[in-house]
Amino acid sequence: MTDYVAMVMNAQGSTPEPVRRPLPVPRAGEVLVKVHASSVNYHDMVNLAGLIWGEWPRVPMSDGAGEVAAVGPGVTDFSLGDRVIGTFHPDWLDGPPTPQVKAELPGDSGDGWLQQYRVAAVSGLVPTPEHLTDIEAATLPCAAVTAWNALLEAGIGPGDVVLTQGTGGVSLFAVQLAHALGAEVILTSSSDEKLDIGSQLGATHLINYRNTPDWENETKRITGGRGADLVVDLGGPQTLAQSVRAARMGGTVAVIGVLTGFDTAPVSVAEVMLNNIRIIGITVGSVLSFVELCELITQAGIKPHISHVFDWSELTEAVRVLQAGEHVGKIALRIT
Repeated sequence: MTDYVAMVMNAQGSTPEPVRRPLPVPRAGEVLVKVHASSVNYHDMVNLAGLIWGEWPRVPMSDGAGEVAAVGPGVTDFSLGDRVIGTFHPDWLDGPPTPQVKAELPGDSGDGWLQQYRVAAVSGLVPTPEHLTDIEAATLPCAAVTAWNALLEAGIGPGDVVLTQGTGGVSLFAVQLAHALGAEVILTSSSDEKLDIGSQLGATHLINYRNTPDWENETKRITGGRGADLVVDLGGPQTLAQSVRAARMGGTVAVIGVLTGFDTAPVSVAEVMLNNIRIIGITVGSVLSFVELCELITQAGIKPHISHVFDWSELTEAVRVLQAGEHVGKIALRIT
């Protein structure tokens, strides 16, 4: 094979179109990955709408998984045929975030994973857990690592209480991972059917926020007036104030999503101060945190919950399903 197909956005907000490209050759420290799968995140939806600046043309999608098809000079970490997963911030190897280590983001700063082959630096890849398919593995880089780092920031362990919002990818990963760590999980959703799925994945308490709009008070009731050790806030402006009230004194609110928009959130500074609430923003995590996540996933035998799998030619429909909220957990793309 001398060439391959990449789905390319030729201009800001344009629909990705198939383009034939010559097969690249990996350089020192790089491998050529035969891409088998990707997944759709809220971030990708924003990118595909043309709301994330960058150079054009470029290949979208931050997540990808596949197998090593060629290795560059001096590469010893991976061999031909090894299964690997890309990382959301491949230059953020460890430690705290900085503008420099977060600058590279597949699909934003350069070509992403919606292509049959992609060259990647070895340092920005992690081995795929053996019990996962490539489609399952491709759902991890953004959503699972985000949920994992929220749990790490709050030091979640046995006996702690985690509240997470909705039944999208990040929230259901938070359910599974917190459960694996021995924590008790409270899950909110507007759908009893989706809550049932969350229960099967490890959620202990279920709150339908349409029936119980004051879910922060229900959280306090469930916890005997104490509140949650960690609240995973995905709503943003319209949920953050309630998340603060749902947290225990000295607890953590992890701000992860802006599903209710980008407006300013009306949070009571007095409540944050008097209750020593720690509010922290989470934008995925480092390569090392991804490696540690995969260790837990392997140890606990966790499999992602995927409600939809589309061929990569059906990207428009996959994005529509995400935007409409018809999914539960993750939406995956099979790259053929």
